[in-house]
Amino acid sequence: MTYIIKPVNHHPNLEKNALGLTRRDYEGTISTLCAGCGHDSISAAVIEACYDLSLASDQIAKLSGIGCSSKSPSYFLNQAHGFNSVHGRMPSVATGANLGNQDLLYLGVSGDGDTAGIGIGQFMHAARRQLNITYIVENNGTYGLTKGQFSATNDQGSKSKYGEENVLAPIDLAAMAIQLGAGFVGRSFSGDKDQLVPLLKAAMKFKGFSLIDIISPCVTFNNHVGSTKSYDHIREHNESVSSLDFVPIGQEIKTSYNEGSKVDVPLHDGAILTLEKLSKKYNPLDKGLAVQSLNEAEKNGKVLTGLLYINPEIKDHAEILNISDTPLNQFSDKELCPGSNKLAKVNASLN
Repeated sequence: MTYIIKPVNHHPNLEKNALGLTRRDYEGTISTLCAGCGHDSISAAVIEACYDLSLASDQIAKLSGIGCSSKSPSYFLNQAHGFNSVHGRMPSVATGANLGNQDLLYLGVSGDGDTAGIGIGQFMHAARRQLNITYIVENNGTYGLTKGQFSATNDQGSKSKYGEENVLAPIDLAAMAIQLGAGFVGRSFSGDKDQLVPLLKAAMKFKGFSLIDIISPCVTFNNHVGSTKSYDHIREHNESVSSLDFVPIGQEIKTSYNEGSKVDVPLHDGAILTLEKLSKKYNPLDKGLAVQSLNEAEKNGKVLTGLLYINPEIKDHAEILNISDTPLNQFSDKELCPGSNKLAKVNASLN
Protein backbone atom coordinates (compact mmCIF):
# COMPACT_ATOMS: atom_id res chain seq x y z
CA MET A 1 0.00 0.00 0.00
CA THR A 2 1.28 3.46 -0.93
CA TYR A 3 0.86 6.38 1.47
CA ILE A 4 0.99 9.98 0.30
CA ILE A 5 2.52 12.28 2.89
CA LYS A 6 1.74 15.99 2.92
CA PRO A 7 4.82 18.22 2.68
CA VAL A 8 5.60 19.99 5.93
CA ASN A 9 7.22 23.01 4.30
CA HIS A 10 5.11 26.03 3.36
CA HIS A 11 5.56 29.66 2.45
CA PRO A 12 6.92 31.68 5.41
CA ASN A 13 4.56 34.59 4.74
CA LEU A 14 1.29 32.70 5.10
CA GLU A 15 -1.33 34.53 7.15
CA LYS A 16 -1.24 33.65 10.87
CA ASN A 17 -3.83 33.80 13.64
CA ALA A 18 -3.48 34.99 17.23
CA LEU A 19 -1.55 31.83 18.14
CA GLY A 20 0.94 32.39 15.33
CA LEU A 21 -0.46 29.41 13.39
CA THR A 22 -1.37 29.19 9.72
CA ARG A 23 -4.30 27.29 8.24
CA ARG A 24 -1.83 24.59 7.22
CA ASP A 25 -1.16 23.92 10.90
CA TYR A 26 -4.80 22.83 11.29
CA GLU A 27 -4.77 20.34 8.43
CA GLY A 28 -4.63 16.55 8.68
CA THR A 29 -3.67 13.76 6.33
CA ILE A 30 -4.53 13.66 2.64
CA SER A 31 -8.15 12.63 2.11
CA THR A 32 -8.92 9.18 0.72
CA LEU A 33 -12.59 10.04 0.09
CA CYS A 34 -14.01 10.20 -3.44
CA ALA A 35 -13.06 13.32 -5.39
CA GLY A 36 -15.86 15.85 -4.95
CA CYS A 37 -17.19 14.38 -1.70
CA GLY A 38 -18.97 17.00 0.38
CA HIS A 39 -17.25 15.67 3.50
CA ASP A 40 -13.95 17.19 2.34
CA SER A 41 -15.61 20.61 2.16
CA ILE A 42 -16.78 20.14 5.74
CA SER A 43 -13.22 19.30 6.82
CA ALA A 44 -12.04 22.51 5.15
CA ALA A 45 -14.76 24.47 7.00
CA VAL A 46 -13.67 22.96 10.35
CA ILE A 47 -10.08 23.98 9.61
CA GLU A 48 -11.21 27.52 8.78
CA ALA A 49 -13.35 27.79 11.92
CA CYS A 50 -10.59 26.57 14.24
CA TYR A 51 -8.06 28.87 12.58
CA ASP A 52 -10.37 31.89 12.89
CA LEU A 53 -11.03 31.16 16.57
CA SER A 54 -7.29 30.63 17.23
CA LEU A 55 -7.97 27.30 18.92
CA ALA A 56 -5.06 25.22 20.19
CA SER A 57 -5.24 21.72 18.71
CA ASP A 58 -4.06 20.07 21.92
CA GLN A 59 -7.17 21.44 23.64
CA ILE A 60 -9.48 19.69 21.16
CA ALA A 61 -10.71 16.09 21.10
CA LYS A 62 -12.23 14.78 17.87
CA LEU A 63 -14.38 11.66 18.03
CA SER A 64 -16.15 9.57 15.41
CA GLY A 65 -17.91 6.28 14.74
CA ILE A 66 -17.95 4.25 11.51
CA GLY A 67 -18.63 5.35 7.93
CA CYS A 68 -17.24 7.73 5.32
CA SER A 69 -18.02 10.62 7.67
CA SER A 70 -16.08 9.02 10.50
CA LYS A 71 -12.91 9.01 8.39
CA SER A 72 -13.08 12.81 8.15
CA PRO A 73 -11.37 13.63 11.49
CA SER A 74 -8.15 12.24 9.98
CA TYR A 75 -8.23 15.11 7.49
CA PHE A 76 -8.15 18.00 9.97
CA LEU A 77 -6.42 18.94 13.25
CA ASN A 78 -3.62 16.38 13.10
CA GLN A 79 -2.31 17.59 16.49
CA ALA A 80 -5.63 17.12 18.31
CA HIS A 81 -6.65 14.19 20.49
CA GLY A 82 -8.72 11.63 18.62
CA PHE A 83 -10.76 8.45 19.07
CA ASN A 84 -12.45 6.44 16.34
CA SER A 85 -15.14 4.35 18.05
CA VAL A 86 -17.44 1.58 16.82
CA HIS A 87 -20.56 2.07 14.73
CA GLY A 88 -23.12 4.34 16.42
CA ARG A 89 -21.28 4.51 19.74
CA MET A 90 -19.42 7.82 19.43
CA PRO A 91 -21.76 9.64 21.90
CA SER A 92 -20.92 7.14 24.67
CA VAL A 93 -17.19 7.57 24.15
CA ALA A 94 -17.67 11.35 24.04
CA THR A 95 -19.64 11.24 27.29
CA GLY A 96 -16.90 9.31 29.07
CA ALA A 97 -14.18 11.60 27.76
CA ASN A 98 -16.23 14.66 28.72
CA LEU A 99 -16.67 13.43 32.26
CA GLY A 100 -12.94 12.73 32.48
CA ASN A 101 -11.86 16.15 31.24
CA GLN A 102 -14.31 19.01 30.74
CA ASP A 103 -11.55 21.41 29.75
CA LEU A 104 -11.29 20.06 26.20
CA LEU A 105 -13.39 21.14 23.22
CA TYR A 106 -15.16 18.05 21.88
CA LEU A 107 -15.89 17.70 18.17
CA GLY A 108 -18.04 14.69 17.33
CA VAL A 109 -18.17 13.77 13.64
CA SER A 110 -20.83 11.30 12.58
CA GLY A 111 -22.93 10.35 9.58
CA ASP A 112 -26.61 9.80 8.88
CA GLY A 113 -26.18 6.04 9.18
CA ASP A 114 -23.95 6.29 12.26
CA THR A 115 -26.40 8.68 13.98
CA ALA A 116 -29.92 8.13 12.58
CA GLY A 117 -29.55 4.37 12.20
CA ILE A 118 -27.63 2.18 14.61
CA GLY A 119 -26.66 5.10 16.86
CA ILE A 120 -29.97 6.92 17.18
CA GLY A 121 -30.48 5.94 20.82
CA GLN A 122 -27.01 7.18 21.70
CA PHE A 123 -27.65 10.45 19.83
CA MET A 124 -30.98 11.05 21.57
CA HIS A 125 -29.58 10.65 25.07
CA ALA A 126 -26.53 12.79 24.35
CA ALA A 127 -28.89 15.57 23.26
CA ARG A 128 -31.28 15.29 26.23
CA ARG A 129 -28.37 15.14 28.67
CA GLN A 130 -26.87 18.33 27.21
CA LEU A 131 -23.50 16.73 26.57
CA ASN A 132 -21.04 19.56 25.94
CA ILE A 133 -20.06 18.71 22.38
CA THR A 134 -20.22 20.10 18.86
CA TYR A 135 -21.95 17.22 17.10
CA ILE A 136 -21.46 17.33 13.31
CA VAL A 137 -23.59 15.05 11.13
CA GLU A 138 -22.26 14.68 7.59
CA ASN A 139 -25.61 13.78 6.05
CA ASN A 140 -25.70 12.28 2.57
CA GLY A 141 -28.75 10.02 2.94
CA THR A 142 -26.88 6.88 1.96
CA TYR A 143 -24.50 4.19 3.19
CA GLY A 144 -21.55 5.04 0.99
CA LEU A 145 -19.19 2.37 2.34
CA THR A 146 -21.65 -0.44 1.57
CA LYS A 147 -22.72 0.52 -1.95
CA GLY A 148 -25.49 3.06 -1.56
CA GLN A 149 -28.38 1.70 0.50
CA PHE A 150 -30.87 4.31 1.78
CA SER A 151 -30.16 5.68 5.24
CA ALA A 152 -32.83 6.74 7.74
CA THR A 153 -32.50 10.42 6.70
CA ASN A 154 -33.18 9.77 3.03
CA ASP A 155 -36.34 11.53 1.84
CA GLN A 156 -39.42 9.54 0.96
CA GLY A 157 -39.68 9.26 -2.84
CA SER A 158 -35.98 9.89 -3.41
CA LYS A 159 -34.46 7.46 -5.90
CA SER A 160 -31.28 5.46 -5.50
CA LYS A 161 -28.52 5.24 -8.09
CA TYR A 162 -30.07 1.96 -9.19
CA GLY A 163 -33.57 3.42 -9.72
CA GLU A 164 -35.20 2.17 -6.52
CA GLU A 165 -37.53 4.56 -4.69
CA ASN A 166 -37.34 5.12 -0.94
CA VAL A 167 -40.78 4.27 0.47
CA LEU A 168 -40.04 5.13 4.13
CA ALA A 169 -40.43 8.51 5.85
CA PRO A 170 -37.16 10.23 6.82
CA ILE A 171 -35.86 11.08 10.27
CA ASP A 172 -35.18 14.81 10.69
CA LEU A 173 -32.26 14.95 13.11
CA ALA A 174 -32.53 18.73 13.55
CA ALA A 175 -36.21 18.59 14.56
CA MET A 176 -35.51 15.63 16.84
CA ALA A 177 -32.62 17.43 18.57
CA ILE A 178 -34.77 20.51 19.21
CA GLN A 179 -37.57 18.44 20.72
CA LEU A 180 -35.06 16.55 22.89
CA GLY A 181 -33.82 19.79 24.40
CA ALA A 182 -30.59 20.51 22.50
CA GLY A 183 -29.48 24.09 23.12
CA PHE A 184 -28.04 24.82 19.65
CA VAL A 185 -29.32 23.36 16.39
CA GLY A 186 -28.25 24.39 12.91
CA ARG A 187 -28.34 22.97 9.42
CA SER A 188 -26.13 23.79 6.49
CA PHE A 189 -24.89 22.58 3.11
CA SER A 190 -21.31 21.41 2.60
CA GLY A 191 -21.04 23.63 -0.46
CA ASP A 192 -22.02 26.81 1.42
CA LYS A 193 -18.84 27.86 3.20
CA ASP A 194 -20.12 31.36 3.98
CA GLN A 195 -22.95 29.89 6.06
CA LEU A 196 -21.20 26.81 7.42
CA VAL A 197 -18.06 28.38 8.92
CA PRO A 198 -19.92 30.90 11.16
CA LEU A 199 -22.28 28.13 12.29
CA LEU A 200 -19.32 25.93 13.25
CA LYS A 201 -17.63 28.77 15.13
CA ALA A 202 -20.79 29.54 17.08
CA ALA A 203 -21.39 25.86 17.88
CA MET A 204 -17.83 25.46 19.16
CA LYS A 205 -18.34 28.39 21.52
CA PHE A 206 -21.71 27.17 22.77
CA LYS A 207 -21.78 25.40 26.13
CA GLY A 208 -24.06 22.42 25.80
CA PHE A 209 -25.20 20.06 23.02
CA SER A 210 -24.65 21.72 19.62
CA LEU A 211 -25.90 19.90 16.54
CA ILE A 212 -25.06 20.92 12.99
CA ASP A 213 -26.78 18.71 10.43
CA ILE A 214 -24.80 19.24 7.20
CA ILE A 215 -26.21 18.03 3.88
CA SER A 216 -23.13 16.54 2.21
CA PRO A 217 -23.83 14.89 -1.17
CA CYS A 218 -22.27 11.50 -1.93
CA VAL A 219 -20.85 11.90 -5.44
CA THR A 220 -20.66 8.15 -5.98
CA PHE A 221 -24.05 6.84 -4.80
CA ASN A 222 -26.41 9.78 -4.22
CA ASN A 223 -25.69 12.62 -6.64
CA HIS A 224 -27.95 11.67 -9.54
CA VAL A 225 -31.23 12.91 -10.98
CA GLY A 226 -34.04 11.83 -8.65
CA SER A 227 -31.97 12.05 -5.48
CA THR A 228 -33.04 14.70 -2.96
CA LYS A 229 -29.53 14.79 -1.45
CA SER A 230 -27.70 15.68 -4.68
CA TYR A 231 -25.77 18.90 -5.21
CA ASP A 232 -28.27 20.19 -7.78
CA HIS A 233 -31.34 19.36 -5.68
CA ILE A 234 -30.01 20.98 -2.50
CA ARG A 235 -28.92 24.14 -4.32
CA GLU A 236 -32.37 24.40 -5.90
CA HIS A 237 -34.36 23.73 -2.71
CA ASN A 238 -32.15 25.33 -0.06
CA GLU A 239 -34.04 27.95 1.95
CA SER A 240 -31.92 29.85 4.47
CA VAL A 241 -33.60 31.27 7.57
CA SER A 242 -30.62 33.45 8.44
CA SER A 243 -27.46 35.15 7.23
CA LEU A 244 -24.87 34.52 9.90
CA ASP A 245 -21.83 36.28 11.26
CA PHE A 246 -20.14 35.02 14.42
CA VAL A 247 -18.31 37.60 16.52
CA PRO A 248 -16.04 36.16 19.25
CA ILE A 249 -15.70 37.93 22.60
CA GLY A 250 -13.13 40.69 22.59
CA GLN A 251 -13.38 41.35 18.86
CA GLU A 252 -14.99 44.57 17.65
CA ILE A 253 -18.40 44.02 16.05
CA LYS A 254 -18.31 45.34 12.49
CA THR A 255 -21.36 43.69 10.98
CA SER A 256 -23.76 45.87 9.04
CA TYR A 257 -26.99 44.77 7.41
CA ASN A 258 -29.27 46.82 5.19
CA GLU A 259 -32.21 44.45 4.90
CA GLY A 260 -34.42 42.87 7.53
CA SER A 261 -33.99 43.02 11.28
CA LYS A 262 -31.13 41.80 13.45
CA VAL A 263 -30.88 40.01 16.79
CA ASP A 264 -27.73 39.52 18.91
CA VAL A 265 -27.71 36.21 20.80
CA PRO A 266 -25.24 36.04 23.73
CA LEU A 267 -23.44 32.74 24.27
CA HIS A 268 -22.21 31.36 27.59
CA ASP A 269 -18.68 32.70 27.32
CA GLY A 270 -19.83 36.20 26.41
CA ALA A 271 -19.43 35.78 22.67
CA ILE A 272 -22.16 37.16 20.42
CA LEU A 273 -23.89 35.41 17.55
CA THR A 274 -25.19 38.13 15.24
CA LEU A 275 -28.16 36.94 13.22
CA GLU A 276 -29.90 38.74 10.40
CA LYS A 277 -33.47 37.52 10.18
CA LEU A 278 -34.36 37.22 6.51
CA SER A 279 -37.91 36.40 7.53
CA LYS A 280 -39.53 38.78 9.99
CA LYS A 281 -41.54 35.84 11.33
CA TYR A 282 -38.51 33.69 12.16
CA ASN A 283 -36.98 33.82 15.62
CA PRO A 284 -34.27 31.22 16.49
CA LEU A 285 -35.11 31.60 20.19
CA ASP A 286 -38.62 30.22 19.57
CA LYS A 287 -38.57 26.44 19.96
CA GLY A 288 -42.11 25.90 18.68
CA LEU A 289 -41.52 28.04 15.61
CA ALA A 290 -38.32 26.14 14.81
CA VAL A 291 -40.07 22.76 14.79
CA GLN A 292 -43.04 24.18 12.86
CA SER A 293 -40.76 25.72 10.24
CA LEU A 294 -38.90 22.44 9.75
CA ASN A 295 -42.18 20.55 9.32
CA GLU A 296 -43.46 23.09 6.79
CA ALA A 297 -40.20 23.00 4.85
CA GLU A 298 -40.38 19.21 4.63
CA LYS A 299 -43.97 19.37 3.31
CA ASN A 300 -42.90 21.89 0.67
CA GLY A 301 -39.84 19.89 -0.37
CA LYS A 302 -37.43 22.55 0.88
CA VAL A 303 -34.26 22.22 2.95
CA LEU A 304 -34.24 24.75 5.78
CA THR A 305 -30.71 25.88 6.63
CA GLY A 306 -29.06 28.32 9.03
CA LEU A 307 -29.37 28.71 12.79
CA LEU A 308 -32.64 26.91 13.46
CA TYR A 309 -32.76 27.11 17.25
CA ILE A 310 -30.65 28.39 20.15
CA ASN A 311 -31.26 28.54 23.90
CA PRO A 312 -28.48 30.61 25.53
CA GLU A 313 -29.86 29.82 29.02
CA ILE A 314 -29.32 26.08 28.78
CA LYS A 315 -27.19 24.22 31.33
CA ASP A 316 -24.73 21.60 30.12
CA HIS A 317 -24.45 18.12 31.64
CA ALA A 318 -21.64 19.10 34.02
CA GLU A 319 -23.78 21.85 35.57
CA ILE A 320 -26.85 19.62 35.70
CA LEU A 321 -24.94 16.82 37.45
CA ASN A 322 -22.91 19.24 39.59
CA ILE A 323 -19.63 17.66 38.50
CA SER A 324 -16.32 18.97 39.81
CA ASP A 325 -14.66 21.58 37.60
CA THR A 326 -11.35 19.77 38.05
CA PRO A 327 -10.81 17.11 35.35
CA LEU A 328 -10.87 13.61 36.81
CA ASN A 329 -7.46 12.92 35.29
CA GLN A 330 -5.99 15.62 37.54
CA PHE A 331 -7.19 14.17 40.86
CA SER A 332 -4.63 12.48 43.09
CA ASP A 333 -4.99 8.89 44.27
CA LYS A 334 -5.87 10.16 47.74
CA GLU A 335 -8.71 12.28 46.35
CA LEU A 336 -10.03 9.46 44.19
CA CYS A 337 -9.79 6.91 47.04
CA PRO A 338 -10.77 8.77 50.23
CA GLY A 339 -10.71 5.63 52.36
CA SER A 340 -13.05 3.01 53.82
CA ASN A 341 -14.48 5.27 56.52
CA LYS A 342 -15.86 7.80 54.04
CA LEU A 343 -17.08 4.99 51.80
CA ALA A 344 -18.95 3.51 54.78
CA LYS A 345 -20.62 6.88 55.42
CA VAL A 346 -21.72 7.11 51.78
CA ASN A 347 -23.15 3.59 51.89
CA ALA A 348 -24.91 4.34 55.17
CA SER A 349 -26.54 7.43 53.68
CA LEU A 350 -28.11 5.25 51.00
CA ASN A 351 -29.93 2.99 53.46
